[in-house]
Amino acid sequence: MIHLNSEVKSQKIGKNTQVWQFCVILEGAIVGDFCNVNANVFIENDVVIGDRVTIKCGVQIWDGLRIQDDVFIGPNVTFTNDFNPRSKRFPLEFPITTVKTGCSIGANSTILPGLSLGKFSMIGAGSVVTKDVPDFALFYGNPARFCGWINIDGSKMLYQGNDQWEDQNGNLWLDENQKLIKI
Repeated sequence: MIHLNSEVKSQKIGKNTQVWQFCVILEGAIVGDFCNVNANVFIENDVVIGDRVTIKCGVQIWDGLRIQDDVFIGPNVTFTNDFNPRSKRFPLEFPITTVKTGCSIGANSTILPGLSLGKFSMIGAGSVVTKDVPDFALFYGNPARFCGWINIDGSKMLYQGNDQWEDQNGNLWLDENQKLIKI
């Protein structure tokens, strides 16, 4: 479903994807299957969006964004794609920002260019992300910093001491320099 009050130039919109009113999707964009693009979303040309992605109201997806499957992007999340923005001056190419499978980004967060947000990671609302986020990491704040590990369902893993964390199934994981290793 593409709402009549949206302007969708791309021919590469997946099956069962919903595009709500007042959205603009430019010609080069690729949007996967079963996505939900809420009202007032702008998607530029050099963008690839996977399957089952939810993009809430007021988000702009700029050139260089690569969004994998099952990602949640909260209302008014701001992505940036230029390290040195100047009016009417554009870089030869934009840095690639990758939002990996299952990542959730809270409302009003700002994501700086060229970063990687890990699989099933979670960014707390209002955060300013200035560095890469590892898989399964919980980051929040300004600047966003590591605040724990999370399970696939979004619940927090339980800290057991000695850099060990317990997941929702009772498995133990070792935190080695912000990388989880199953024990």
